[in-house]
Amino acid sequence: MAINFSVGGIYTLKPLETQEIRKEVFALLVTGEECVAAFQTVRDQVIFTDKRIIAAEAQGFPGKRISYASLPYGKAQFFSVQTAGAIDAAPDPELTLFFGSGAEVTFKFSGNTDIGALSRMIAGFIL
Repeated sequence: MAINFSVGGIYTLKPLETQEIRKEVFALLVTGEECVAAFQTVRDQVIFTDKRIIAAEAQGFPGKRISYASLPYGKAQFFSVQTAGAIDAAPDPELTLFFGSGAEVTFKFSGNTDIGALSRMIAGFIL
């Protein structure tokens, strides 16, 4: 599943340990920027820093070519959170960010994601 911020989409993400983040991502960080949360799909990663969201998309086979996208929190106008449901057809929590350009990005989380903590973190960066 491709991660592309220029096209709306839903990406199912599971938590990722900091030491499993692609090493190249750390070279993209500005002075003082820190990774605060990380998630992955099968081949792609989404890293939440204290300044932006960075997506690392593996391309082609065997996925050695990586495309990076950066989405600064300062460009987000608002966001919404949907908590996990117990008996829902879609029980996983979701986070949607809305941008001034009309772009909208939705992240669907699986695993043991604390959507409340993620929501508070995003609020702290956007507000």
